[in-house]
Amino acid sequence: MLRIVNLSVEVEGKRILHNVNLYVKKGETFALFGPNGSGKSTLLNAIIGNPAYKVVGGRMIFKKVDITNLPTDERVKLGLGMSFQNPPKINGVKLIDILSHCAKLGGNEGKIIELAEKLRMKDHLHRSINVGFSGGEVKRSEILQLLLMNPDFVLLDEPDSGVDLENIAIVGSAISELLEREKKEREKGGIIITHQGHILDYVSADYGVILYKGRVACVGDPKDIIAQIRKNGYEGCVARCLKDME
Repeated sequence: MLRIVNLSVEVEGKRILHNVNLYVKKGETFALFGPNGSGKSTLLNAIIGNPAYKVVGGRMIFKKVDITNLPTDERVKLGLGMSFQNPPKINGVKLIDILSHCAKLGGNEGKIIELAEKLRMKDHLHRSINVGFSGGEVKRSEILQLLLMNPDFVLLDEPDSGVDLENIAIVGSAISELLEREKKEREKGGIIITHQGHILDYVSADYGVILYKGRVACVGDPKDIIAQIRKNGYEGCVARCLKDME
């Protein structure tokens, strides 16, 4: 579904990603780990087409279409969706307005209230987007928008950061539904950035990937990778992966 081939990306003239290769099949979900500054958010922003992230090498192919030079709106129309770690506050634009647009894109015009209730956001529909929202409310708002958009492939930038236990359960359940994780035959795929791995208590992942110093350094079972990171840190985990490859 998604092929990242020798991808190199610069931000403000500084090289962040170096020849990254990643292949995600239909129905697969990847958990993306790595220390701060390793390039995790850069990878997701490059995939979605944020113009601040300049592709200086390699290609990105989504559903057999080369999206490397496509504008973001064209990538979204192909079926990409993203939730951001720190989305902006938008004064004067009500949440219901953006939800209506998302629902139209995803053919879910009749599900706004139902899904808003599920994400406990019904009381926020006529408030300005993210203005005065708690950390958990911001995350629930982002996932609500994605559920209504119904993308084929989802990019999730730390959906569990700054979220308490109650909210992470709500967010995790919604993400699991979004990625069809409870189905045996899945059509949707995604990449989830997570530091602590808490979201994986609610959303299963097929593979874990460590991005280290702008390169893919390790691929394996996500639960095993989390355990190794907690025991040995990222350097120790990467060293073990490299040893296993010898």
